[in-house]
Amino acid sequence: MKYPITVYGDPVLRKKATVIEKEHPKLEEIIDNMWETMYYSDGVGLAAPQVGMPIRMFVIDASAGADEEPELENFKKVFINPQIIETKGDEWTMNEGCLSLPEIREDVSRPDEVTLKYQDENFTEHLETFKGFAGRVIQHEYDHLEGILFVDHLSPLRKRLLKGKLLAISKGKVQPHYRIRIPK
Repeated sequence: MKYPITVYGDPVLRKKATVIEKEHPKLEEIIDNMWETMYYSDGVGLAAPQVGMPIRMFVIDASAGADEEPELENFKKVFINPQIIETKGDEWTMNEGCLSLPEIREDVSRPDEVTLKYQDENFTEHLETFKGFAGRVIQHEYDHLEGILFVDHLSPLRKRLLKGKLLAISKGKVQPHYRIRIPK
């Protein structure tokens, strides 16, 4: 089932997400639906708050970056209850977009590496360091669990220039090819 994407202006995108327990109702179904929603929406990552669920989980398929980073060829993971342990390395800028902010793309600087403690879909614990494109996508999706959007990383001037577009999104005056949930 494809979920509608929650867009800018909905309070769920600004809440700090809560920890998931192994017994979370219908978790396997939620994960399957998140994959289906992400692929249908042409995303490389999707966090649970983006589909209206304030829980600490996101999915990523970074294989789109395999042309430049061959190790990403089969990079498809579920991250449950992630915690950033450390970010390091040189900051680099890349143009980012977000399914919750349709029609907006901006250059965002992030550190090159992120070390993350997380559980997979079987609640097996992992401690891994991710670099490059995968590290960037993880940081972007992790921000969603903290109530942060990529536009929060922009300068005050750039944010002011985007104010009209953000207001239009919150009113549903955008037409992405996927279903959206407009804030009440």
